[in-house]
Amino acid sequence: MPKKNPKDIISQSQDAVLVDFYADWCGPCQTMNPVIDEALQELGGKIKLLKINVDRHPQLSQQFGIRSIPHYILFKRGKILWRKGGVITRRELVQQLKGFA
Repeated sequence: MPKKNPKDIISQSQDAVLVDFYADWCGPCQTMNPVIDEALQELGGKIKLLKINVDRHPQLSQQFGIRSIPHYILFKRGKILWRKGGVITRRELVQQLKGFA
């Protein structure tokens, strides 16, 4: 199966997709990895996760106006449902995403 283009996943997914804009060198981004995993698990896997490395996809970062990382955008069929930058608690993340799961 060919690897899907992140843009296609964002625009075509019938499920809600949480896009995590990150970089390998970003400490706060790494701190957030287990938080995101736990939050999505708590939501029963109803929201998919797509990680986008801003260094490898500068055009996507620019398209969505990512100025700082970590940054999260929740999409469904290409529409932005929610977005937030910075470190966020698991509880806050679950609260925010619950309505979309």
